[in-house]
Amino acid sequence: MAIRSFLILFILFFFSSLNPILSLYEDQVGLVDWHQQYLGKVKQAVFHTHKTGRKRVVVSTEENVVALLDLRQGEIFWRHVLGSNDVIDGIDIALGKYVITLSSGGSILRAWNLPDGQMVWESSLRGPKHSKSLLLVPTNLKIEKDNIVIIFSNGRLNAVSCIDGEVLWEKDFEGESLEVQQVIQPPGSNLIYVVGFASSSLFEMYQINALNGELLKHESAAFSGGFLGEVSPVFSETVVALDSTGLILLTVSFQNGMISFQQTPISNLVKDSFGPAKIIPSSVTGIFAIKMNAVTIVIRVTDENKLEVVEKTNHETSISDALPVSEGQQAFALVQRAGPEIHLRVKLAHNWDDNLLKESVKMDQHRGLVHKIYINNYIRTDKSYGFRALIVMEDHSLLLLQQGEIVWSREDGLASIIDVTTSELPVERDGVSVAKVEHNLFEWLKGHMLKLKGTLMLASPQDIAAIQSMRLKNSEKSKMTRDHNGFRKLLIVLTRAGKLFALHTGDGHIVWSYLLQSLQKSKVCQHPIGLNLYKWQVPHHHAMDENPSVLVIGKCGPSSDAPGALSFVDTYTGKELSSLSLVHSVAQVIPLPYTDSTEQRLHLLIDADKHAHLYPKTPEAISIFERELSNIYWYSVEDDNGIIKGHALRGKCTGEVADEVCFDTRELWSIVFPSESEKIIATVTRKLNEVVHTQAKVIADQEVMYKYISRNLLFVATVALKGSGEIGSVTPEESWLVAYLIDTVTGRILHRVTHHGSQGPVHAVFSENWVVYHYFNLKAHRYEMSVIEIYDQSRADNKDVWKLVLGKHNLTSPISLYSRPDVITKSQSYFFTHSVKTIAVTSTTKGITSKQLLIGTIGDQVLALDKRFLDPRRTVNPTQAEKEEGIIPLTDSLPIIPQSYVTHALRVEGLRGIITVPAKLESTTLVFAHGVDLFFTQLAPSRTYDSLTDDFNYALLLITIVALVAAISLTWTLSERKELQENWR
Repeated sequence: MAIRSFLILFILFFFSSLNPILSLYEDQVGLVDWHQQYLGKVKQAVFHTHKTGRKRVVVSTEENVVALLDLRQGEIFWRHVLGSNDVIDGIDIALGKYVITLSSGGSILRAWNLPDGQMVWESSLRGPKHSKSLLLVPTNLKIEKDNIVIIFSNGRLNAVSCIDGEVLWEKDFEGESLEVQQVIQPPGSNLIYVVGFASSSLFEMYQINALNGELLKHESAAFSGGFLGEVSPVFSETVVALDSTGLILLTVSFQNGMISFQQTPISNLVKDSFGPAKIIPSSVTGIFAIKMNAVTIVIRVTDENKLEVVEKTNHETSISDALPVSEGQQAFALVQRAGPEIHLRVKLAHNWDDNLLKESVKMDQHRGLVHKIYINNYIRTDKSYGFRALIVMEDHSLLLLQQGEIVWSREDGLASIIDVTTSELPVERDGVSVAKVEHNLFEWLKGHMLKLKGTLMLASPQDIAAIQSMRLKNSEKSKMTRDHNGFRKLLIVLTRAGKLFALHTGDGHIVWSYLLQSLQKSKVCQHPIGLNLYKWQVPHHHAMDENPSVLVIGKCGPSSDAPGALSFVDTYTGKELSSLSLVHSVAQVIPLPYTDSTEQRLHLLIDADKHAHLYPKTPEAISIFERELSNIYWYSVEDDNGIIKGHALRGKCTGEVADEVCFDTRELWSIVFPSESEKIIATVTRKLNEVVHTQAKVIADQEVMYKYISRNLLFVATVALKGSGEIGSVTPEESWLVAYLIDTVTGRILHRVTHHGSQGPVHAVFSENWVVYHYFNLKAHRYEMSVIEIYDQSRADNKDVWKLVLGKHNLTSPISLYSRPDVITKSQSYFFTHSVKTIAVTSTTKGITSKQLLIGTIGDQVLALDKRFLDPRRTVNPTQAEKEEGIIPLTDSLPIIPQSYVTHALRVEGLRGIITVPAKLESTTLVFAHGVDLFFTQLAPSRTYDSLTDDFNYALLLITIVALVAAISLTWTLSERKELQENWR
């Protein structure tokens, strides 16, 4: 009896200790997830380096981020992501304590507290017309002891107080057709010059009193040759411009209010000049530069406005803005890329012959050319000037150079990811895997004793820190080999700069990076654009000695008929295996479900003329493709025209484009939406690699419903033409949203539903036999999410679950897409609290685990929502059988559970996409969210039912078993002794 009671107590204790949890303990953060913060490509930087205090730099980026960085290590002190519609036009520092930002086309002016980034004030600057936006912070210009900021935006010149953002005065240029080029404030003067072009051949100058905005003088002068591009100020009352041909330099002087032109043909300065020039903007007094093709020419302007060439180079050259170093003296920097090094020179504006600094720094070739440079000076211990340079590279990375070395670097190109795919790591073999760390017995016991103290809640803060350190050290999550659960992979990402990165899913570190030559600017391709990433070669079984590779597709220019470019990159080493410059365009890419003997996947590239091109161009690939020619279909969507078309292959190309791998296409069907009433705003289809575990779905009454599973289903959302604008721009009666399910092989519309009084934007996700989409309900003034599930009725005779179990069904009977499908749909709509940026769905290796929707909210967080909440069969009062099935009672709104945020308390700023990848462990899916920030985690929608957790306490289990055996032995001995004593009585 005693033994039985002890066993019952032990079992209750053991199973009570295995209760699942929904949240993370503090010491578990960072074990299965990581979060990285980035900025984007820097487009403006302002240093803040006082003699005392921290050395900092304020930057603005192309991702509309304003941030303060530490100059010692490059870490972020603070940052603000302003959003995609709030483009930053300029930044500066005022009064030594405020960061001034001008954004939204010059409409919003803000001041941020420099130390902590808190917003001090915000002003709205409206004007009569759209114009160039310019920000000027004068150093010693005050109005009644109030420092001011000069802003030109929206056709209006404003003087704004630095203290509270109040507009002190404004000057309209509404009546004039003026395109302002520069706002100049001569040092120590109360005058402001506004210069620009009133037409293609008229130069305008306005002289304004900076204290009250009074117009003092207005002069204009015509130049018959016209003007081209921007102007560059070289003195306080002199600018340089180009004529309309780009072959003549114009020195425009407006001293004493009188405008004069001085022409200098570029051929007089450079004998072998050819082609039109372009002025490189600079603020250095008396110095400017022009670029002609690949040649950079630095020109000095003398006091008599004569031009002298001081340097001509074939290397790509970047010039910094002016840096005051002493009374009346300015320094500036020039940086050039030459092979594996960059050459940095710092010169005085009035003395070209001497260098204040000349350094050469070794630079990774895969960072590309130097795009921008910003310099700052400091006082060395010997009282001489030293210089530090902040440079922006072609791959959007940011580096700080000082004393001939790279002090720190930031890979901010990762803030602009345009596509993601994954690659498996190598199999662990001798000589391949990382050496295992051997722990002696003492360390093993120490580690498990610490875990035991943590389990019993006896651990001190030092013990908790030690446990965290041990977990991170022993997790092996950053090993460069595969793990049996499939958690360790490589994330291959393509950035807007045309650079590939391989990120390790364990901790997010960069394994390798490669700047693609095919996506770099060249004479042949002036505007390369990266498009997509695809898996090219995925070795299996007999081909395991081959490394996997990816296909990178780009094109040369934004037009639809621009020629394409292909690159093939090894995902283990990051080396480019080969590249192709295509003669045809790339309008659409279709990965085919066929591979050749080397495991290379076949891809079909559709050009703008609807010709199909097969890759790889091998006889084996062509043979495989020709056998499957009649089974290949695809569709195209013309959003602007409101047309969806279905296509098939006809045969090999004829005429001028004849090629072994070129095939003509034919149009099978088309759906034309009436342009006066409907506009296509969203299309989505299933993932090509999605796995569906079973077609059968057993419902509450023991009947079977069969999912309509087809890879050819397309979800299309259209809105009324008036409702295609912003939310709230129309009344509910003027807008409606229509959702379609279309078979892309036959063009049949399988389902159509109209949501009256609704409006986009629409975000949707398609998985298995259901689609979920998010939109705005104008009548209810709330967001909604709707679900559509489609089922196959042709198998209605197989509704009995026992037929399915016993195999008495006709699931193997052939199905033809050409026969009209007998389908039914179930749908339901729910209110949803948040606005949505993107939606994804979890995916697992066998498709058994229940699905969760991953919703990217407007707050840049990722919310996991169980698909059961979007079950269209939900009712207010479900039956007992439906409850047992897992049907949740119907509510009008979807719940937001705080513990369901995958990103916890973190934000993925500028969230653009969510990628899900199945692990080998069926219960687990890998989630990668990217925007300006990156976030990765492991998610188990149905809990980890098929494995023990990584922190399972084996020591506690061992001690418990030993204690149990000892207790059983003791109890048995006592029982035997007691029984013996009773027998003797």
